[in-house]
Amino acid sequence: MKLSNTDDRMLRSSYMLEQRYSGENPLRTLLLLVRGDWGRLVGAIIFHLIKHSPVWVLPLIVANVIDLLTNWQPSFYPRLWLYVGILVLVNLQNIPMHMAFMHLLSLSARNLEMNLRSAIARRMQYLSIDFYKRASTGTIHNKLSRDVETIQTLLMETFPGVLATGAAIIVALITTSIRAPGFLSIYLVIVPVTVVLVRRLRQPIQERNVAFRRQMESMSARLLEMTTLIPITRAHGEEQHELERVEERLSQVRAAGLRLDRINSLFGSVAFVVFQLCNVAVLTIAALLYITQFISLTLGDVVLLTGYFGSMTSSVLALTNMLPQATKAFDAIRSVGEILECPDIEENEGKAIIPSVEGRVTFENVCFRYADADDEGAVIHDFSLDIRPGETIAIVGPSGAGKSTVVNLVVGFIRPTQGYILLDGRDMNTLDMRTYRRFLSVVPQETVLFDGTVRENVTYGSRHVSDTRLEEALKSANAWEFVEGMPQGWDTVIGERGTRLSGGQKQRLAIARALIRNPRILILDEATSALDSVSEELIQEALARLMANRTTFVVAHRLSTIRNASRIVVMDQGGIAQMGSHDELIAQDGIYRHLQVLQIGG
Repeated sequence: MKLSNTDDRMLRSSYMLEQRYSGENPLRTLLLLVRGDWGRLVGAIIFHLIKHSPVWVLPLIVANVIDLLTNWQPSFYPRLWLYVGILVLVNLQNIPMHMAFMHLLSLSARNLEMNLRSAIARRMQYLSIDFYKRASTGTIHNKLSRDVETIQTLLMETFPGVLATGAAIIVALITTSIRAPGFLSIYLVIVPVTVVLVRRLRQPIQERNVAFRRQMESMSARLLEMTTLIPITRAHGEEQHELERVEERLSQVRAAGLRLDRINSLFGSVAFVVFQLCNVAVLTIAALLYITQFISLTLGDVVLLTGYFGSMTSSVLALTNMLPQATKAFDAIRSVGEILECPDIEENEGKAIIPSVEGRVTFENVCFRYADADDEGAVIHDFSLDIRPGETIAIVGPSGAGKSTVVNLVVGFIRPTQGYILLDGRDMNTLDMRTYRRFLSVVPQETVLFDGTVRENVTYGSRHVSDTRLEEALKSANAWEFVEGMPQGWDTVIGERGTRLSGGQKQRLAIARALIRNPRILILDEATSALDSVSEELIQEALARLMANRTTFVVAHRLSTIRNASRIVVMDQGGIAQMGSHDELIAQDGIYRHLQVLQIGG
């Protein structure tokens, strides 16, 4: 599909945003977010100044009309009707100017929203698998939806308020400096009052926003977990227990929300009272100055000065009421930065491209330990193994022996903390893993399917597959019979996570997906664990065809599925305890024979 110039520009913007995002400097990041829409925002500012002009023109016109009335003469009629006409025109223009302003602002805000979500999605594709093991799905979803929406709302709602406040202050100061320059010092009282108010209340508002966001993320994760566990919950009759756990989390969110609402309401009420008292003070001072003529003022000037000050205080009050929203948005910027600035990414840029793979995999004294583990906490240690192209290696052992870690190292999800893994004689640390994985297929224990058709699921990662090849893959995986019997054949939608299929049917589609990729390296992670004995026999035939002439790693608890492996590697406590063929290992008095006896006894 060819991208339009607009789409291409948006993709480039999201990439630049991902590279330059700064959660530690939310104001700078906010400017970066709208960098590609400066022209639209300038136009929006111009339209906003024009459409908002009635607020500034009204006090001036009213002041002039009052001065006319206090010294009324019949010759003033033309001027009176002129003032009336000006008021009518400046109010009527608000409709088209407001529409133009909102069009440009909305376009900029929606671009921001799309670019930010695109940048998050782009970053998520590069983050390491270990990141997803630590982060909950609910938390990530919350950042992608709620936090981005909060940032977008900041531009839509706060930006006009900032413009209105700034324009009101500037117009008031300019007009006052012309008509009553001695009164300027009164206006400047609002500045230190606002600064003190903001500084005193910003920190607790920010702290409450952070606490509330954390509670929301935790609640989202809890609800998602509850949804996933519903079949197990229902089967064990634990509905009430699950409800209590969710309600406890909801109660914590409610408490955090109440604390946030209290600080916001306190901030709003204090700001309102302070600004209203300032209005009273300005009116009193202006009245006294008019009476004493300490400063030369007309009655219209008194109305003008109090009107402008009221406009200024109303604007600043509206702006301060937006401060909680701005603080919330800045916190959302920091929250999104936890993904966009996360250093835990899989580095592939600049590394060697893999044009082809023979299938030789060599482990040389490989050790792996997680970052938070101590020196004694290696998951695997001193692991050395040379696998020839086309060889089938079975990996067995008790739970926690390190089997899955070896598989993750082969896929490249994790990298050795010591030692090397060579692919066709080349250090995998120097290779672009994205190009390597084009020659790799994984059939996991838990089949991953999405809410699409059979065809979309089987051809995932292998686009432009012909119908003939798709049919061959389904037949080779012994899935053709049940797919052919579906209402729309391979165009039948199978539901989210394949809910309309049995466990065995899901697994056969996963095998068909691996077949259609024609990999050089194949990983079978408990690929037959979800099948009954009849289905397992059919799948074993399909796997035998799939494994032919391909380097294959088989992880299995059912020892009956690995009898024909070239070599069986028995792992224990992160190391290789035994290695050999099935018959050789059975002849030895070791872990493998013990596992075999346990299965027969079971």
